[in-house]
Amino acid sequence: MPIRTVLFDLDGTLLDTAPDLAEALNAVLLEQGQEPLPYEQIRGVVSHGGMALIRLGFGITPTDPDFEPLRLRLLDIYHSNIANKTRPFPGMAELLDALEERGLNWGVVTNKPAWLTDPLMQQLSLYERAACVVSGDTLAERKPHPAPMLHACEQAGCEPAHCIYIGDAQRDIEAGRNARMHTLVALFGYFMANDRPLEWQADGSINRPQDLLDWLDAMQ
Repeated sequence: MPIRTVLFDLDGTLLDTAPDLAEALNAVLLEQGQEPLPYEQIRGVVSHGGMALIRLGFGITPTDPDFEPLRLRLLDIYHSNIANKTRPFPGMAELLDALEERGLNWGVVTNKPAWLTDPLMQQLSLYERAACVVSGDTLAERKPHPAPMLHACEQAGCEPAHCIYIGDAQRDIEAGRNARMHTLVALFGYFMANDRPLEWQADGSINRPQDLLDWLDAMQ
């Protein structure tokens, strides 16, 4: 069945946001008198958001009274430096050009809140190009619930069966499958040591953004 819309997760799929999020976490650690963490240790948890970063950096849970103030401070620092080092993954800019040249539209479905998603997309000149941008607080439900995926399809003017969703977290693949769309794992994204992306029951995986074009050719 031909694909008409390509939907991307944001962090770890469309954009390499780990450098800016890692710097934000290390800034909070330094403020609290703690040693910064190595970048590679932080990178693997970036797709799981601010709560996961605070758990990693401070070893505390959301029930700790310091947890929420630290999380909010992390996000405040990140918001102020949201596109310092963030860029599309290598080959992604060319992929987006190729999709548009083929007459396909593309969009984003992320669990990142809109107050972070929108300025990031705008600063990288991607917001106006996207057929849809669905954030974690656009609806009451978030991935892996299918509602954000179906909302993105409506905005993009495409049936789920003609969409493909690409992400680097298990909830991404579950969300796409729950919405009955095609799914691919972005193996160039962010993974923790215990992740088993090839066991997430996606339709396939890609090692680099431009590999998507081969999948699209095979599905036409």
